[in-house]
Amino acid sequence: MSNLKSFNTEKYNVASLIQDREYGSTDWLMQRKHQFSSAFINRLEKIALLKGHEGCVNCLEWSHNSRFLASGSDDFKVIIWDAFKSVAVLNIKTKHCGNMFSVKFLPQQNDSIVATGAADKFIYVFDINNHTEPILSCNCHMARVKRLATAPDSPKVFWSAGEDGAILQLDLRERHRCQTSDSSNHLINLGTYIDANAEAKCLAINPLRTEFLAVGANDPYARIYDRRMIRFLSSTSTGTGIYNIPINCVSYYCPGHIQKNNSKFIDHESRAITYLTYNALGTELLVNMGGDHIYIYDLLNAEAPIFLNLPEYVSSDMDMDINYSSDSNCRNCSTTNYSKRRKLPEHIETYKKMGNELLENEKYLQAINRYTDAIAKAPNSSVLYLNRATAYMRRLWYGDVYAALRDCHQALSLDPSYIKAHFRLARALLELGRPQEAEECVRELIHRFPSYANNHGVLMLSKDINEMQQTTQSHQQATEGYNLLELSENEFLWRNKAKDYKTRFVGHCNTTTDIKEANYLGKDGKFIVAGSDDGNFFIWERNTGNIQAIYKADRAIVNCVQPHPEICLLATSGIEHDIKLWGPIETTSEGPSQIVSNIDKCVEENQKKMRTDPFDLNTRNALCWNG
Repeated sequence: MSNLKSFNTEKYNVASLIQDREYGSTDWLMQRKHQFSSAFINRLEKIALLKGHEGCVNCLEWSHNSRFLASGSDDFKVIIWDAFKSVAVLNIKTKHCGNMFSVKFLPQQNDSIVATGAADKFIYVFDINNHTEPILSCNCHMARVKRLATAPDSPKVFWSAGEDGAILQLDLRERHRCQTSDSSNHLINLGTYIDANAEAKCLAINPLRTEFLAVGANDPYARIYDRRMIRFLSSTSTGTGIYNIPINCVSYYCPGHIQKNNSKFIDHESRAITYLTYNALGTELLVNMGGDHIYIYDLLNAEAPIFLNLPEYVSSDMDMDINYSSDSNCRNCSTTNYSKRRKLPEHIETYKKMGNELLENEKYLQAINRYTDAIAKAPNSSVLYLNRATAYMRRLWYGDVYAALRDCHQALSLDPSYIKAHFRLARALLELGRPQEAEECVRELIHRFPSYANNHGVLMLSKDINEMQQTTQSHQQATEGYNLLELSENEFLWRNKAKDYKTRFVGHCNTTTDIKEANYLGKDGKFIVAGSDDGNFFIWERNTGNIQAIYKADRAIVNCVQPHPEICLLATSGIEHDIKLWGPIETTSEGPSQIVSNIDKCVEENQKKMRTDPFDLNTRNALCWNG
């Protein structure tokens, strides 16, 4: 009862509350009370500072019993923290001689086994009860080790991802002998299917279906392999061999606006996946993409991207009543008969009017948020989808045109007679560099609505399409013989079957380091959290993609964001040498001290950084950062 009293009457934070009682006795009601919620997220505060490292802290990991936090750093040390007492309980000076990028507790009952991976190409495993020497040393990787992964049902097995393109599977029950890239512990080699420059950046195991292994590489494609289907092909003469990846063993996922045209020859990739993770049920994959945004893929319902698929349409007399603007961007398209577009309820109409006003004032982020809020309450309104598409087309951040295209498709599925949506769909296809589909879309518009054949807006759009077709043809001729990447047959097939995202999260900046994380907050995953190059961490609403809050957490870059598995507690780290713990505190008139008040300005600046000249960015990265 004393704890309950202090909870009600005194200033408190989660860490101090848990510290006051025996860990493990936290009952179900208390766990529920301290799960992540909007009320808690809006009043997070830095409640502890863990000091002990002498370099950037590149990796954090909560123990499986949720009591301890492990951290790895550029100082080659692993520190085990009792987070609720804010003290280090163990300091392991590893044999690493390169920046440490990953630390993992193996899923054993007492959380006594810890694995590490680093830039020196080595993997070490330690028994923290006897940590003088590692119980396993592995230098099978030929380049930096970026991530380790474990499975809850395999306490003796773990996996690693390296920049040599290899995914290793290591088993503590077997005597380890470091071998060549064609040995039996090399589960996957991306270079076999892409090229010699392929790098594995991150990986994750599905928590409920551990046969599924997700891999992120130095390209925008997230790959999920079924480990049961991978077969090792041994050579009787040498005793070595390679793993065979059957064609139906892997599924690819990639945002539609990034997927290349149907060609085996592509430009070298400019994006890389810096982190990926499954949700608690293993039904979604969350992907943080360097040089772009954060995406959720619905693994049960994901489909290939659709660029042009017009719904069936039967003309009616109402179509003749539509007044179509001559403006080439079709900003003033309107209809005099809205019988097929039901009037919105008053409270939804308020959201729409707010969005329209913000749109006209060029406050695109806020306008999109208001339209999104309205869509959540009225998901069958074609007007709301088209208004949001208009905001996307004017904002023009990475992926916005494609997001607008998706909204146009949704608007047309709800109202096939919506000519403004039809027109904007054609414009979006053109902006995406798909002039042939744009031309087909305009041709179908004229076929369905003949009175618009000589409309000024339609004529101007047709002219733009024709000019792009000529430019595209000239570009193809000019680049013949250019040094393009040639994909293998399997890689070409896998990429062309890649499935599209469900939700996109925009606002942070991920261009400077390639170890930047993104995670679900809470067991129910209602929120998404990620670090950013601006020294902040961002929290988004899971269902809408709207930004819930932004907090300042580092003087330069936040790389790691690891939510506690049970309670509302978040650990962050980055370029600074300390670790910060965040938890909810009492509401005050001033609000949380580290919260960012001007969200629009913060996000706008991040989008500008993402458009930094690649040469300047790469130079800065080489000089300043090690991720």
